[in-house]
Formats: sequence, C-alpha cells, structure tokens
Amino acid sequence: MELYFLEARAKVIDVAAFLDRAERAQGQDDFRLAALRQALRELASAGADRAKRVLLALSDPSAEPLPTASGKGACGAWPGTKP
Repeated sequence: MELYFLEARAKVIDVAAFLDRAERAQGQDDFRLAALRQALRELASAGADRAKRVLLALSDPSAEPLPTASGKGACGAWPGTKP
C-alpha cells in the first residue's frame, strides 16, 4: 500500500476525469468507450485474474490475422465492441 496506493489513486482519478469529459462531449459513444466501460466492470469484479479480464475486454477476440491493417496505429480497443 505504501508504495503503490498514490499511483493507483492518480490513475483512477484520471479515468474518472476522462469519463466526465466523454459524457459532456457531443455525439454518440463509440466502441472505445464501450470497451473501457466493460473493462471497468471487470476491474470492479472479484477474482484474482482482473488484469487478464481487463485486457481481454480491450482486445480483439478474433483468432485469425487480418490480411491488411485498417489504419496506421492501434486504437486501444476492438472496433467490434458494441457501444
């Protein structure tokens, strides 16, 4: 607790601030926000494998590689996540 609590606290506050900004923004939710909300549900759930479940909530579940990349960079969440 002594070593990591303040760092974790700051990260939680950053996520809360991001969600506040996202909810004030115009437009509809997209797959990234839906994936983040699913990851937060996993984070709040019990179990020893939280990090794995959070990562899976933000990951592409498909097993086959794509023939070509859809863009130049990663977007941080799977576009198939339903908003």
